[in-house]
Amino acid sequence: VQLQVSGGGLVQAGGSLRLSCAASGRTFSRYTMGWFRQAPGKEREFVAANSWRDIATVYADSVKGRFTISRDNPKNTASLQMNSLRPEDTAVYYCAARTGAAASIYRSNYNYWGQGTQVTVSS
Repeated sequence: VQLQVSGGGLVQAGGSLRLSCAASGRTFSRYTMGWFRQAPGKEREFVAANSWRDIATVYADSVKGRFTISRDNPKNTASLQMNSLRPEDTAVYYCAARTGAAASIYRSNYNYWGQGTQVTVSS
């Protein structure tokens, strides 16, 4: 599957952004989708994941209550709604997919990656 990410940009602290991930292929519903981010000088970290069939979602503690992951299987898209953004949310955000059913937090479990999109939150 190929993943195309869009929706990054510059926003002030407290603002919102919505990232989208468009997937190719006809079996999108069988993939668990995840979002990761990488800030300058830091390792790529888990943000959120949504299991196939939309059974379970998992969030990093740092974004819980502010970010929402969702998916639209008929449209082959996954989204990350980011509210109450903080300067520490500044990073390159990546969409990822895995063939396993579990909403894994480990990047090594994801088979496919989209290109990153920059999210910058100014204070």
